Amino acid sequence: MALSRRSVLAASAALVPLGSAGAAVLTAAGPARAAAGFGYTSGGGYYTVNTGAGLTFRISQSNGDMTSLNYNDTELQPSGTKGSHVESGLGGSATVTAAQTGDYIIVTESVTNWYGSGTLVHYFVVASGRNTIYMATYVDSAGGGELRWIQYLNRSVLSTINTSSDISGGTAIESSDIYQVGSQTRSKYYSNRRALELTPRGVTGGGIGVHMVYGNRESSAGGPFFRDIEQQGTDSSIELYNYLYSAHNQTENQRLGVLYGPYALMVGGTSTPSAPDMSFLYGLGLRGAVADSGRGYVRGKASGAASGSAVLVGFANDTAQYWCTPDASTGNFSSPMMKPGTYTQTLYQDELAVATRTVTVSAGTATTGQNITSTWTTPAALFRIGEWNGTPASFGNGSRLTSMHPSDARMSSWGPTTYTVGSSSAADFPAYQWKDVNNPTKVVFTLTSAQIAARTVRIGITAAYAGGRPRITVNDWTSSARGASGQPSSRSLTIGTYRGNNTLFSYSVPAGAFVVGTNTLTINVISGSSGSAYLSPGMSYDCVEMY
Repeated sequence: MALSRRSVLAASAALVPLGSAGAAVLTAAGPARAAAGFGYTSGGGYYTVNTGAGLTFRISQSNGDMTSLNYNDTELQPSGTKGSHVESGLGGSATVTAAQTGDYIIVTESVTNWYGSGTLVHYFVVASGRNTIYMATYVDSAGGGELRWIQYLNRSVLSTINTSSDISGGTAIESSDIYQVGSQTRSKYYSNRRALELTPRGVTGGGIGVHMVYGNRESSAGGPFFRDIEQQGTDSSIELYNYLYSAHNQTENQRLGVLYGPYALMVGGTSTPSAPDMSFLYGLGLRGAVADSGRGYVRGKASGAASGSAVLVGFANDTAQYWCTPDASTGNFSSPMMKPGTYTQTLYQDELAVATRTVTVSAGTATTGQNITSTWTTPAALFRIGEWNGTPASFGNGSRLTSMHPSDARMSSWGPTTYTVGSSSAADFPAYQWKDVNNPTKVVFTLTSAQIAARTVRIGITAAYAGGRPRITVNDWTSSARGASGQPSSRSLTIGTYRGNNTLFSYSVPAGAFVVGTNTLTINVISGSSGSAYLSPGMSYDCVEMY
């Protein structure tokens, strides 16, 4: 059906722009008019932009780097570092222009050789009287590769940073990006949050705060649970990142021919700000922008997920991704405003996908009745270790996986472990298992004569490194060796993420494998690949059960 203005507003109110803290609205309040000093100048090879409210910044006309960020006469861009930049900097082939239209200034930088022959266009937008630098980045379909904004900041002013990502004074222990600092392991990877949790975050000091607003994640990849770098502290600076796309254990292809963002850098006091409404940027002619008038949305009901689980409905295709949370009591959901197209709709039980279907979105239309019901079955089991939720969170070291290296002294021992059904808890079972660290894991259980029968063992994993996968032995019976699961080829378990492609391994165990009394299930990580210690073949557990 066609959307009335009232229904569009209702849908928009239900939308929290992915990664934002506040609800979207269709129209934004205009900027404060005639702010003193608002404008830009050109000179010395730079565009210098003044918000009229105390913030000025400078953009190089040769490569588009931000070389100065000054707030009330305090310089926040450190000397002796690179300029702040999109991707790894656009280099000398960049075309950089600036224009003012009323109370808006737009600085545009572009190249046509991004990763070979691709076009990348990056925008800086300033509204009069606001100390916010709005940004958006368009990439066409001819190129592809890492995409990010890096903001370098003066740590002599801004000193409060996420501790787990402050590597200052440390020594590299893995791949020059994971460090030992005193007794702790730290890395830029350990500043991560799930994409659905990307509310504004920044660093503070001297009464000043600089916060990144991660904005609309519709063009990024990996879905709602994907984690990536947000901060890093070095000896010379503090870095704020907005990773728009990376190959850091990425489970999806890069989305191309799309606008990434809008996102923003907010400068002000030390309190964490609410995310600003950025919908006005869609009316400024940015390449690839799709206003709400060119979008539709989906309504339906989600049902069948396990009681007590966090339920989420996601949508994804080659050009966009979205998600929304159903009402806890009714299961009813209303999606964000979505670009037209056909999407895979997924129901998540915590982080485990338990149903999929397709849905087609049309501009100006509410697509209703798009109900989705879990198809996941959880049989009555002789034993179950953990829960089917797509994460290893309940297992040993589960609460530390995203904020430190597995070798960290704060981690409890990885084993090898023997888990005894009936007396051990999930926390006694390892969240991760590696071929060269804690092989094997054993599960001891007792059967009566009435329980001797052919059984099924199911092992769920959330990620794997170097082809690691389980092979089981029950007493004297050994399963066949299974093929590796489909996983990203990058590092995973050591860079603060357990999120890969959830995979279920199922084994049919004959009755003759069991004995009355004590039995032992042994799980070994196998792989045709090599590696040592925490870079040996490994896997992340979701759940282990026998029924």
